Order: sequence, then structure tokens, then C-alpha cells
Amino acid sequence: MGQTADVSAIVWSAAVSLAAWLWLLLLQGWFWRTDVRLPASRDPDVWPEVCVVVPARDEAAVLPASLPSLLAQDYPGRAEIFLVDDGSTDGTARLARELAERLGGLPLTVGTPGEPPAGWTGKLWAVRHGMALARARGPEYLLLTDADIAHAPDSLRRLVAAARTGGFDIVSQMARLRVESLWERLVVPAFVYFFAQLYPFRRIAGPGSRTAAAAGGCVLLRAEAAERARIPDAVRHAVIDDVAVARAVKRSGGRVWLGLADGVDSVRPYPRLADLWRMVSRSAYAQLRHNPALLAGTVAGLAVVYLVPPVAVAAGAVAGNAPCALLGAAAWLVMAGTYVPMLRYYRQPLWLAPLLPVTAFLYLLMTVDSAVQHRRGRGAAWKGRTYARPETAAEEG
Repeated sequence: MGQTADVSAIVWSAAVSLAAWLWLLLLQGWFWRTDVRLPASRDPDVWPEVCVVVPARDEAAVLPASLPSLLAQDYPGRAEIFLVDDGSTDGTARLARELAERLGGLPLTVGTPGEPPAGWTGKLWAVRHGMALARARGPEYLLLTDADIAHAPDSLRRLVAAARTGGFDIVSQMARLRVESLWERLVVPAFVYFFAQLYPFRRIAGPGSRTAAAAGGCVLLRAEAAERARIPDAVRHAVIDDVAVARAVKRSGGRVWLGLADGVDSVRPYPRLADLWRMVSRSAYAQLRHNPALLAGTVAGLAVVYLVPPVAVAAGAVAGNAPCALLGAAAWLVMAGTYVPMLRYYRQPLWLAPLLPVTAFLYLLMTVDSAVQHRRGRGAAWKGRTYARPETAAEEG
């Protein structure tokens, strides 16, 4: 009797999971499609001035693979790079100057803002300093890009043309992350897949849509829109700063576009599970606004949507319950099918698609660990700094 009741509960859970997947498939902004790329554009008659702002903290290991790509940008207008050394101890600033002297290309200025005051994250404090340096040049656009991002030679040209043609205040590309190690293959494509599920790219650019997000590795921002939205001061405490910037710009009346990248690549390696774990867990609980109720709901949702289907297949097979197995298999099939386009975008084998429940379980554990670390006062730790909750930072300020 007890075993029958257990299987019945799994049947109902599998039915809920299948319904959730059908809703995600059809009604969540076609999040699973990967054809949202830079929109069609035309070259402007006069190319506007652009300043590139690169916050960098202990990035000497990746700069030789990323900074040369910025220096070599084939941009028809005036462009200049401001690399802001955020308290590095590995010679980041010196290496940047050496690369610029040796390779030439776009002018490079290296600045140092000092330690961030209470209420500021180090990255946004560095961005503020870089934007202040750039303001003296009076650029129409700012390209905010991370120190581990390599750009194709025409990247800046294409970003500006897309922004001008579409009238966008933000044009952001989700950089293609490195996928070489076993753990990167298992975790990285899913990271982008989950992000697109939360922030469907098609909705972000839609007129009247409240959905807003950007990808911090590559954000072309209209300087006037940044001033209107008080960027970065308005989001100075944000750990997930890219989404916060996009929301602030959209709230102030700006238009935002986000899509997948061609020719914008992250060169930062995450060879071990521990590296990927830190990347996700440092901001996962911040994404949930440090709210225990949201954490509980997220864990329950991940379990029902991603973990119940394989459990239902196994339980149905063991108990000889065909409806249980079929409902679980149908939900699992839809899940795997929506993951296939992302695997193709990352040029990964399609046999990884049925393993998405395994990856989702890892993300569930990372999210719980993020909450535990925050409770212990070690949340949002990154490169030697630990950031308080926003309300705590505000009280300290």
C-alpha cells in the first residue's frame, strides 16, 4: 500500500513536471532557441567615438589572450581603451602597458582607483573610475568588457552599428565561454541555458517588456543613457552587476538588446569542478535576493522540473507503472530537446542533453552552498574580497 502511494505521488509529480516543460517550451519566450544574434545593421555615416572600459583585478594570466584583441579593433571612428587596475598583485597594470607598447593599436590608458569604499563592489568601483576617465573624451558610447574577454577584430564596429541602427541604449553579447575540460562541457553550456531560461533574450528587446538583462563581459552602453540611469552609482552594491545595469537603464526609459555572441569569447579556464562551483555559488544566493523563501522555492522548482523526470522513469520501470514511466520520459525528452540547440551552439556532443538533470542537481547544490556561505559571512567572495548584502552595505555607508 505504501509503495503504491509513493508511486502515485511520483506520477502526479511527473505530470506537473511535464506540464511545466510544455509551458517552458511554448510560453517562456522561446528561451531555448540560439538564433538571437546581433541584429541586422547598417554602417553610420559618421562613426561615433567609443571608450572601452576594462576593470581588471589579478588578470595577468589572461591579458595576453584578451587585451591584444581590443588593441587590434578595426574601428573606423575614434576609440580608446581605459584599463582600470583594481588592486592587482600580479603585475596586471605593468603587463597591460607592455602589451600596448609592443603591439600598438588603439590608445591605452591604465588607471588605478584605490580600494572601493563601503557599499561598492570592486568591479563597479573600477568601472566608475574608468567611466570618469572616459568622460573627459566625451564619447557617445562606452564598451564595458571584462579582462578575460577576447573580441574579433570587427566586434566594436558591429556593436556600434547594431546600437545605432536599432536605437538601443545597451547592446550586450553573451560571450562564448570556454568549453574544453570535462567539467566545462557538463556545466558551462547549462549555465547559459539556465540564464536564457530566466531572461529570455527575445523578451528583453521587446517593446513594452519589463524583462531586462545584460552579459557583463560585453556591454555597449550609450553614455547619455548611463548618465540618465546613474550608472554605475545606482547599482554600486550589485554582485550581479550586468543584470542590475540593464534594469536601471530600462527603468529610465532605455532600450536593451541581449543575444548570443559570435566573435566574443571568454578565455578564462574553469578546468575543475571547484572553479565552476565558485563561479556559480558566489552569486547564486544574491540572484535570489538573499531570501530564504525564494531559496526554498527555487530548490523545490529545480527538483520538480529537472529531477522528477528521471526519477519517474526509474520508479515506473521498477514498479511496472507505465503512466509513471511515460510521463517522466515525456518530460525528460522535452527537457533534453530544449537543451540541444545550446549544445550545438557550443559545438558539444548531443549525448550530453539527457544528462541535464545531473547538471541541474549540481546547480541545486551550488545554490544551497551559496546560501550557506552567505549565512556564514563568506558569501559573494571573489578574488580576496567578500561582499555584504546590499542592505548591510548601505547601513555601513
